[in-house]
Amino acid sequence: MINRVVLVGRLTKDPELRYTPNGVAVATFTLAVNRPFTNQQGEREADFINCVVWRRPAENVANFLKKGSLAGVDGRLQTRSYEGQDGKRVYVTEVVADSVQFLEPRGSTEQRGTATGGYYGEPYPFGQNQNQRHTPDQNFSRIDEDPFAHDGQPIDISDDDLPF
Repeated sequence: MINRVVLVGRLTKDPELRYTPNGVAVATFTLAVNRPFTNQQGEREADFINCVVWRRPAENVANFLKKGSLAGVDGRLQTRSYEGQDGKRVYVTEVVADSVQFLEPRGSTEQRGTATGGYYGEPYPFGQNQNQRHTPDQNFSRIDEDPFAHDGQPIDISDDDLPF
């Protein structure tokens, strides 16, 4: 059987970090994930998907992500149930994240301001490999800058440059 979920979206609010009675960290957050098509009015709709992450990655999510942050989630879909306050059984479906990738440099959600003002950059990997350290590179290219727009020259690419 296969149960695998991969999502990329923006957090709808700051993550909530809690600890179990045994001291295990758990963070919950909701990702807004755009649908790949527009509706009849030409607007892009989004799905709001609940996610949960455990242990050290949960603490990293709570410390480094906030409302509006772009994140990638790799995990599995899980359904659980509990008894609600009214005594009825409540069913919850959520993504249990194995890893969460931070897809923007720290603080770029304030810099984003406009729809085209994001940055390309390496993700901040806080997931399965906790020993990996990443120092942010400040040489990011702006999304709205075309590196070939003003050159007008053909691009010379040899076969050695191609990954296949």
